Amino acid sequence: MTQQEIFEFIDSQKTAFIASVDEDGFPNMKAMLAPRERDGAAFYFTTNTSSMRVKQYLDNPKASIYFYHRGRFRYTGVMLKGTMSVLTDRETKERIWRAGDTMFYKKGVGDPDYCVLRFTAESGRYYRDLKTESFML
Repeated sequence: MTQQEIFEFIDSQKTAFIASVDEDGFPNMKAMLAPRERDGAAFYFTTNTSSMRVKQYLDNPKASIYFYHRGRFRYTGVMLKGTMSVLTDRETKERIWRAGDTMFYKKGVGDPDYCVLRFTAESGRYYRDLKTESFML
């Protein structure tokens, strides 16, 4: 599968699983809505600044994200490894903001509990039809 095909697959998914590393060195996984934006190998998510996950990424930026599609007869998955940055600058927050976000962030785009996570992929692994393939980005 080409890099373009991998990104097209990712872009068509509605759910992402993001992983962080806790203070004891164990992986922590969480389901999220699909990224708000993708710029090449950079993926943008929104979350609460006060969340446990944000603290984990600030302490250790190593991260992973996973996307999958389970069809009737075929399962496809893509795992990406890289780093997660916590962004709180106004420009990025405004770019990623969507109507309806006030349901979660009552003070709007300037809400101190609203931040953006930027995952930058370095490598990955692709799976389909009992075949796997590692790749670099």
